[in-house]
Amino acid sequence: MKILAVTACPTGIAHTYMAAEALQKAADKLGLKIKVETQGAMGLENVLTARDIAGADLVLIASDIEIEQKDRFLGCAIRQVSLESVLLDAAGVLKTLSA
Repeated sequence: MKILAVTACPTGIAHTYMAAEALQKAADKLGLKIKVETQGAMGLENVLTARDIAGADLVLIASDIEIEQKDRFLGCAIRQVSLESVLLDAAGVLKTLSA
């Protein structure tokens, strides 16, 4: 399963990047492919391309705020979760997605 993720928090500083790192580590342990875009204080980083999106099985939005450029994901399977849920148990979040 190829998962794309977007992480964003209201201030765009710590939690955005902590969640991205947690998702990457959990995906590695679970043998899942993931690419994470962060939308933080530095703007959009590790931007998901049209090619990434076309090849994705699922888009995970881990955010408590509206993300930028959400319309890129029209027609995709999308699951939105709170940033807190990823910070508390990224592996658990990913397991529910791949079940």
